[in-house]
Amino acid sequence: MIYVEGFITAVPTANKEAYLAHAAKAAPLLKEHGVRRMVETWGDDVPDGRITDFKRAVQAKEGESVVFSWFEYPSRQARDAANEKISSDPRMSGMVDSMPFDGQRMIFAGFESLLEEGPRGDSGKTGYVDGFVVPVPAGNKEAYRQFTIKNSPIFLDYGALRIVETWGDELPQGKVTDFRQAVQATPEENVVYSWIEWRSRAERDTAWQKIMADERMQRDHAAPFDGKRMFYGGFASILDV
Repeated sequence: MIYVEGFITAVPTANKEAYLAHAAKAAPLLKEHGVRRMVETWGDDVPDGRITDFKRAVQAKEGESVVFSWFEYPSRQARDAANEKISSDPRMSGMVDSMPFDGQRMIFAGFESLLEEGPRGDSGKTGYVDGFVVPVPAGNKEAYRQFTIKNSPIFLDYGALRIVETWGDELPQGKVTDFRQAVQATPEENVVYSWIEWRSRAERDTAWQKIMADERMQRDHAAPFDGKRMFYGGFASILDV
C-alpha cells in the first residue's frame, strides 16, 4: 500500500514548458528525499460541472490549464520524513520562489491508499490519466472501497494500466482553496482522490465506450457518495519519474 500526496494546480497555458522544466528540475531532489514516484499531468479533457469541477477547485482563470499531479511514498512516515528534509533543503527554497504559477491557488493533501489495482506504473508507460475527486461520508469508507472493488475489474478488462483510490488523511485548510472546499464537503464527509492510468488518450476513449456498454456497469451498484459533487477530467502525462 502507498501513501499519496495529491495536487491540483492552475497554470497559465503559456507556461506549460516552463512548468515542465520546473517539475523536471525538482524531480531528482524529491527522489533524493524519498519520493518514490512523481507524476505530472496536464489538463486535456476537463469538463465544466454543474456544481463542482477541476477549474473551480483552483479558481482557474481564462488562459489557465489545470494540472493533476501526485507523489507516491511507501508510507505516511516516509512522506513526513521526506517533507521535513525538503523543507530544510536550500535547493528547494529557490525552486519555490520560481514557480511558474500562482501557488496560493494550488491545493494539496495527504491521502492513504484504499485500493490499488494493476501494476505500479513504470516511467514512460502511462500516457493518459483520468483523475477524480469525490466527497464521501466518513462512515461510508468501507462501502466506498467495496464499490471500487466491484467496478475496477471492468476498467482493467478494457485496458486500464492501474487504478488507485485514496482516502483523505491530512487535508489542510487553505486560505483561498482546498480539497474540502473543492467538493463542498460537509463536516461529516471526507475526500477521495483517485485516478485511472491509460497508455494513451485514444485507448482511454475507446475503453470508455466499451465500459459504458458493458452489462456489468448496468447492474445496481448504488454509489455510496453524492455523485453530483464528484468531479473528474482527462489529463495528458507530461512527466512520470
